[in-house]
Amino acid sequence: MSSKRSVLVLCTGNSARSQMAEGLINARLEGFECCSAGTHPAAQVNPNAVAALADIGIDISSCRPKSVDEFKGRSFDFVITVCSSADANCPAWVGNVGTRCHIGFDDPSHTKGTPQEILDAFKKTRDMIEEQ
Repeated sequence: MSSKRSVLVLCTGNSARSQMAEGLINARLEGFECCSAGTHPAAQVNPNAVAALADIGIDISSCRPKSVDEFKGRSFDFVITVCSSADANCPAWVGNVGTRCHIGFDDPSHTKGTPQEILDAFKKTRDMIEEQ
């Protein structure tokens, strides 16, 4: 059994914010092990999320969107929702949870603009997640 504290990060598509949070927590927080999932998983991780983390040396290119159903019944020390939809749709996690909290971030995948402006929005969201 792992002595690491377990974290589950939830959002709607599990393609951007929660994937970046999972990558950041696993790469930067010693003593924590993070998974992420979505209430309605996307087909793939957003390439801009992959690029935003690659920019700071974190590789999430092999990650895939996962359904919350994959983790039902599992215990976590922390369950964190990062979008309002997941917060509303997962009000009570099925399983033992130490702490549940909501830390909302705007969805960078809704950004309009040039490819660089969109990537910059992902980097901004990444930085906001890292600050939390």
